[in-house]
Amino acid sequence: MTTQQVTPTPGDVAPVVLRWALMPVDGNGIAGATVARMLDGDAGGARARIMMPGERVPYGVAPVLVSDTTLHGATRVEETLLRWGAMPKPWLVWVADAPARPVQDARFLIRALEGRLAGVAKVPYLPVLRAVKGPDEALEYKDVQSAAEKLRRTMERN
Repeated sequence: MTTQQVTPTPGDVAPVVLRWALMPVDGNGIAGATVARMLDGDAGGARARIMMPGERVPYGVAPVLVSDTTLHGATRVEETLLRWGAMPKPWLVWVADAPARPVQDARFLIRALEGRLAGVAKVPYLPVLRAVKGPDEALEYKDVQSAAEKLRRTMERN
């Protein structure tokens, strides 16, 4: 399996390899941008990035669907998986949009789709995302850093 390598910056010892290709299923908002930054860590966009519409996922890179926990978001995940094709199973990063658990229909739909997914990683409700200008500012907050660490641990163990 080959991967797409990124040219190292001066001072780097080894090239950083793109590992996660993110595809927000319901538009590219602050949640998708923050998840990309969470998975990227300190790689400066070289380990995880958001794919543009119609852009192909490079060989060896894990696809990641990003959705909020609404029923609309779960339905968009289902629609995406119906058109998925022969690509590897994607991860789903399910970002809480409220401090309550997802509605029952959304939970049941995602549970029914789990066989088509490599895994489901949940990001808790982060109220700070409503008040920041971008993901870099969001990652200055301890609760976002904690959620990022947990997300990376969850997705990297597989």
